[in-house]
Amino acid sequence: MKELFQHAAITDGITVRVAVNFLPEQSRIEAGKWFWVYHIRIENDSDQAVQLLTRYWKITDGRGKVDIVEGDGVVGEQPLIPPGRSHDYVSGCPLMTPLGSMEGHYGMRLADGEMIEVAIPFFPLAAPATAGSPQSSTGLH
Repeated sequence: MKELFQHAAITDGITVRVAVNFLPEQSRIEAGKWFWVYHIRIENDSDQAVQLLTRYWKITDGRGKVDIVEGDGVVGEQPLIPPGRSHDYVSGCPLMTPLGSMEGHYGMRLADGEMIEVAIPFFPLAAPATAGSPQSSTGLH
C-alpha cells in the first residue's frame, strides 16, 4: 500500500513531505496519552548534495502548551542526500491531549558548505473521536 503524504513544504529545491497517522494501539487514552507516528520524506530536487545536520520541532498540544525539540540529525542519522534522491524516516510523537500540531525545520549543509534552513510543514495531530474518550473543547492555537 502506497503511503499518502498529506503535507509538504519546499525550500531551495528541497521538498519535505509528511504523512501522519494516529496509533490507538500505542496510545493509552484512559490515561490521557495519545500517540502518532509520522513518516518524513526529504526529496532533493536541487543541483547539489545536501546533508541534514540538525532538526528543530515545535510541538503544540490541544491546550496550547508548546514543546521545542532540537538536536543533531534525525533518528540518529545525519543523512547525505544526493541530487535527485530522497531520504525517508519514521518517528513518533506522544501528547497529553487528543489534538495538537507539529512544525519545524532542518539545518542542512549544501555541498558548497553553505548552511540553509529547510522548512518542515505544519501538520495537525488529531485523534479520531472515540466513545468515552475525553476530547478537547478547544481547537488548535
